[in-house]
Amino acid sequence: MTQQSEKISLLAKLSIEEEKVADVAACLDGLIAAADEEPGLLIYSAHVDSADPSTVYFFELYENQAALDVHGKGEMMRPAMKALGGLLKGRPEVTLMSPQAAKGLEL
Repeated sequence: MTQQSEKISLLAKLSIEEEKVADVAACLDGLIAAADEEPGLLIYSAHVDSADPSTVYFFELYENQAALDVHGKGEMMRPAMKALGGLLKGRPEVTLMSPQAAKGLEL
């Protein structure tokens, strides 16, 4: 059964410069470590496209709008996001969503 939730999910698609793909792993490690400073960030997972390693997806789940509003503003997250930003071809494609039903997640 679906239920209404304050939680916000986000899907971001990032296109990496071809010559910088090898640098992505270190940036992703830094971002995941930095995510610990954001208590309202419940899930922060990075996924590399199996068919195209220059495409990276992030799935993110936030407790509420306030948690999303502070994302990326912490001492560790700002420089980690800047490092990854230097590898991108352009701006990420971001889709905000409202979680409706899930297995393994309490909504």
